[in-house]
Amino acid sequence: MGTKKNDEQVRAEAFVASVQHSGDGELFGIADLCEEFGISPRAVRFYEDKGLLSPRRVNGARIYTRRDRARLLLILRGKAIGSSLAEIKHYLELYGQHGEGRAQQLKYAMERTGEAIRELEDRRANIDVILAELRVINASVQRQLEQRQRSKTED
Repeated sequence: MGTKKNDEQVRAEAFVASVQHSGDGELFGIADLCEEFGISPRAVRFYEDKGLLSPRRVNGARIYTRRDRARLLLILRGKAIGSSLAEIKHYLELYGQHGEGRAQQLKYAMERTGEAIRELEDRRANIDVILAELRVINASVQRQLEQRQRSKTED
């Protein structure tokens, strides 16, 4: 069953198409971003509610710029390394309106990713210790089982 577009949606799409063709910059709808990044519209709206994204509104439709798309990518990357939304917002705000905080933003990103690397390396070291212990336990249990099987065959 197809969906019927309402007049507002048709006007919004016409507006987006006209801006895209005029060379003023690439624009995206919420569905475009969701498909590209594999997230739900609810997630995008959540980031808007938290002040991390601020799309334009045209006749009720959300219109995202390349800047919004880049911010969404940074949000998702921040989440992937374990940053809180507050940390992500701080990072995004460092950039400023015209990129004046780019050096600060890069320094913050370097520090945060460095912390994440250290945390992951610590976890990996702990996993290696646990794996070694489990291998010893496994080998011991295997030997005990083999001894029991030999004892049964000798009886």
